[in-house]
Amino acid sequence: MKKAWVLILWLSVFKIACAQKEVPYVILVSFDGFRYDYVSKFNPPHFKEFIRKGTAAEGLIPSFPSKTFPNHYTLVTGLYPGHHGLVDNTFYDPTLHRLYGMKDKSVVRDTSFYGGTPLWQLAQQAGQRSASFFWVGSEAPVKGEYPNYYLPYDESVRNDKRIDQVIAWLNLPEKERPHFISLYFSLVDSEGHRSGPASDKLKETVLKADSLLGNLEEKLKSVKLPVNVILVSDHGMYGLTDQEVTYITLQKLYNTKDSSVITANGGTQTHIYTKRADSLYTILKKQENHFKVYKREELPARWYYNNDRTGDLLIVAEPGYYIQDIARGFGNWQSAAFGVHGYDPGVVKEMQGIFYAKGPNIKAGKTIGAFENIHVYPLIAHILGLQTPPIDGKFEVLKPIYKK
Repeated sequence: MKKAWVLILWLSVFKIACAQKEVPYVILVSFDGFRYDYVSKFNPPHFKEFIRKGTAAEGLIPSFPSKTFPNHYTLVTGLYPGHHGLVDNTFYDPTLHRLYGMKDKSVVRDTSFYGGTPLWQLAQQAGQRSASFFWVGSEAPVKGEYPNYYLPYDESVRNDKRIDQVIAWLNLPEKERPHFISLYFSLVDSEGHRSGPASDKLKETVLKADSLLGNLEEKLKSVKLPVNVILVSDHGMYGLTDQEVTYITLQKLYNTKDSSVITANGGTQTHIYTKRADSLYTILKKQENHFKVYKREELPARWYYNNDRTGDLLIVAEPGYYIQDIARGFGNWQSAAFGVHGYDPGVVKEMQGIFYAKGPNIKAGKTIGAFENIHVYPLIAHILGLQTPPIDGKFEVLKPIYKK
C-alpha cells in the first residue's frame, strides 16, 4: 500500500514537472523603424529564412501616431495610445502639469504616465518570470511592478551583448528563468532618420540587423526550450527632402511665446494645450496649408485618441511635410534626404512595420494580411497561457497562425 502511495505521489510530481516544462517561452524582438517592405527591398537572408519557417504579415499597422514610445507600449499592453496614456514621444499632462519627454528619465520612470497591464506584469501575476532588455515602460514600476529582470535604457550597450544576456536569462535555473522576454534594437530607425528609407547606408544597416537575427537564431539552438520568437517594429519610415518647402513653422502660425499656450511638437503632429482653444483654432484654420488642425472632439474616431494628453488642439502635417518650432531654414539634417515617421498609419502605408513569428506555437509557411499592432498582445498572452485584462486587441485576429 505504501509503495502505491509513493508511486501516486511520484506520478503527481512528474505530471506537475511536465506541465511546467510545457509552458512555452516568448521573445518579443523590436527592430525599431523596420519598414514593412525592407525585406523585399534589401534581401536580408536571415529574415527571409525566418519568414520561410514561420508566419509573416504583409505589414504591422501602428497606432496613431506612428511614433516609438506610443507603439512600443501598445505592443506590450494591447491598448491604443489614447487608452494607455503614452499619446506621443512628447506630450503634456494637464492634470499632472508635467511635460513627458522620452529623454527625461524622471518622467520615463514615473508610473503616473503609464496605463494598462504590460506583458511582463501579466506574466508575473500568473507566477511566471519576465525580463526586458530595453522596452518602453520597463523602467517604471507600473502598478508597483518592474519586470523581474530589466536594464535602464543605454543606447551604447552593444547589440551582440543584448543577445548574450537574453541567452543567459534562458539558461537560468527553471524557477528563475523568464518565460517572457522583450529585446530592443534601434539601429535601423537611427539610420533611417539620418539618410532616409532608400539609402545605401540604410541597406547596410538592415543587413547588420539581419546579422543580429542570425546571431540570435544560432545561439537559441543551444537552448533546449520551446522558444517562440516574434519580430516586430513600432513603425516604418517616410523619406523627406531637406529643403525649405518641407517645413511648417509654428512660429509663423501663432505666438509660440504666449504663456497661456503650451506646445509639444512631435514633428509630424503638434499638441497644443490652452484655454483659448476656440480663438487659436480659428487662427490656425485660416492658415491650413499642408497641415490640418483639429479640436480634440474632432479627432478621427479610428485613432482612439480622445485623451486630455493629446491637447486641446492638434496640428497634423500632411505626408511629406515636417513641423518645426522656429524658422531654422534647412540644412539641419546630415544629408539632403532624411526619414521621419508619425503620419497617420491608416492612410500612409510607409508607416507600416513588420510582424514575423516563428516557434513551436506558430504555424509555418503562412502569410497573413496587415493587421493593427494591438493584436500582438493577446497572441503572446495566449501562447503563455495568460488571461488578458480588458484590452483593445483580440486574439481572434491572430488565432489562424497559432499552433498548440
